[in-house]
Amino acid sequence: MRSNTLYLVVPCYNEEEVLHKTAEVLSDKLLRLIAAGKASPKSRILFVNDGSKDKTWKIIYELTRKNEIFAGLSFSRNYGHQSAILAGMMAAREKADAVVTVDADLQQDIEALDQFLDCYQKGCEIVYGVRNDRDTDGFFKKMTAGAFYRLMHLLGCRTITNHADYRLMSKKALNALAEFKETNLFLRGLIPTMGFASDIVYFDVKEREAGQSKYTLKKMLTLAVDGITSMSTRPLQLIVVLGFLTFLFSICLFISCIVDWANGQVVAGWTTTVASTCLIGGMTLLSQGIIGEYIGKIYMESKGRPRYIVDSMILRDGGEEQTEVTDERTN
Repeated sequence: MRSNTLYLVVPCYNEEEVLHKTAEVLSDKLLRLIAAGKASPKSRILFVNDGSKDKTWKIIYELTRKNEIFAGLSFSRNYGHQSAILAGMMAAREKADAVVTVDADLQQDIEALDQFLDCYQKGCEIVYGVRNDRDTDGFFKKMTAGAFYRLMHLLGCRTITNHADYRLMSKKALNALAEFKETNLFLRGLIPTMGFASDIVYFDVKEREAGQSKYTLKKMLTLAVDGITSMSTRPLQLIVVLGFLTFLFSICLFISCIVDWANGQVVAGWTTTVASTCLIGGMTLLSQGIIGEYIGKIYMESKGRPRYIVDSMILRDGGEEQTEVTDERTN
């Protein structure tokens, strides 16, 4: 049997409305796993405060004082969901044998943790949680999510359809992930490229317990752009194809003009001129925008700035040790 100290990493951004309920449900589940021998008594729930503006960090702090099963990590400001997940995993990997990332809204079925751990004990280093359906999503989100995954596959990215960030990673996989240093994070595309033994666990999505989703349309679009530009160069290859097709179109248009001139059918050609100008101009601007997005990513990577800054971390190891508060500047 593999070592089974389990850490649940829970990214939080303005989750004061649901955090007490989340802590109650997750602690109950973790204690049941410990009682069943599937998780070590050293297992913990690590909440990551992603620069929340409400009382989220205050609640996390109180939870860690009342029960050593809870731990907390707080950013100096908001760095985003992907950075919060990464920070939690990197903080937990020194003490945990396996880490599961789960959202604070309790929409992901935590009863699937038993299957996650079963796969881990069978030798899987990574276990992906994949939702059975998207019935809880609205029409717009359902359509855009499906289009996003199809586009990612078309561009050659190894994303897993309907997998968000509900996954288990072993210490071995986490140590390998720590070797990746890019600033522009897209864990859903990055982790499947690592090549470790993996499996999929399907689960049902529940309604949110309280509050509103913090994943706005702007954040979803940003994640989509980051995912495409950080995991694939195919858009740049498509620009070459687009340029070639535009060149062929221009040649055909030129030949058409010569034929009209030879037949004495010379006209002002206003419509043709405007249409061709708009077409070529639009393609040029689109191509420049795509190239600019990649150049912007290169610019940010070249700076070597930290992906996040940890303001403080609270963790109790049990026994008579006191709560340990540390200031860290990491990654």
